[in-house]
Amino acid sequence: MVKYRMIREGAARTVPGLEFHEAMPASDGELALAHHPDYIGRASRGELTATEQREIGFPWSPEMVERSRRSSGATIAACRAAFSEGVAVNLAGGTHHAYGDHGAGFCVFNDAAIAARLMQAERRAARVAIVDLDVHQGNGTAAILARDDSVFTLSLHGQNNYPFEKEQSDLDVALPDGVGDEDYLCALQQALATLQQRFAPQLLIYLAGADPHEGDRLGKMKLSLAGLAARDQAVFSYAREHEIPVAVTMAGGYGREIEQTVAVHLQTIRLASLHAARWSSRQAEPGPAPMMENKK
Repeated sequence: MVKYRMIREGAARTVPGLEFHEAMPASDGELALAHHPDYIGRASRGELTATEQREIGFPWSPEMVERSRRSSGATIAACRAAFSEGVAVNLAGGTHHAYGDHGAGFCVFNDAAIAARLMQAERRAARVAIVDLDVHQGNGTAAILARDDSVFTLSLHGQNNYPFEKEQSDLDVALPDGVGDEDYLCALQQALATLQQRFAPQLLIYLAGADPHEGDRLGKMKLSLAGLAARDQAVFSYAREHEIPVAVTMAGGYGREIEQTVAVHLQTIRLASLHAARWSSRQAEPGPAPMMENKK
């Protein structure tokens, strides 16, 4: 958990021109765009069973619920800001293992699914793509949106990694253990080309996980810091080419040295800021990329 504080402090210290905004917690109505009301109520009141709480992975507390609501609220805020700024970043988020009726894998509410549907309800975008580049498949996201043709789910993930029973995304790219920069980037470029050919999104929600890094304890991949920069650049270049706003979430990262994980996330934020500057120059409305805080 300490990585989130380190990301916030590191971004403020090393990336010039950022604007930080505290995100509002997602309401019950917003959560219900992706989650069953019974689950929302029981999670909020602390009435989950021991088995349900164990699947989430940490003990219940009012602070856990508040943090989870604000994590979703920050992705909502980042999506809204992206339409004017080109890109905005949630300094947490990426809780893609949460299903409609239960949480899992340290995820209580699915921020990307909630935000995608809210942007549609607010008539900001009819077609939303969730580009999930966390090392673990976004199984909860895929399940929630399985019958929704207006949201495209794309996941590049480790074929032998959690979750061991995968759901079906609109486009799944399962990669072997030990995959390196070149093969990963080739697979990503092909996936983005397929996304554009099949869907042509009007908004991207990008889960920029740090866990494909070679120093990650759980990732099983071998991407270098430079390779992860190229990954981020590929997503931002795709968005710039097709003039698609991007909301970024941090997603997972479990480095053997926490400083490595934080460095990956800070690199993503720096590249997002550069993307925002290019977007602003194209739109002739200069402005920094807002950073949506997930305050506890």
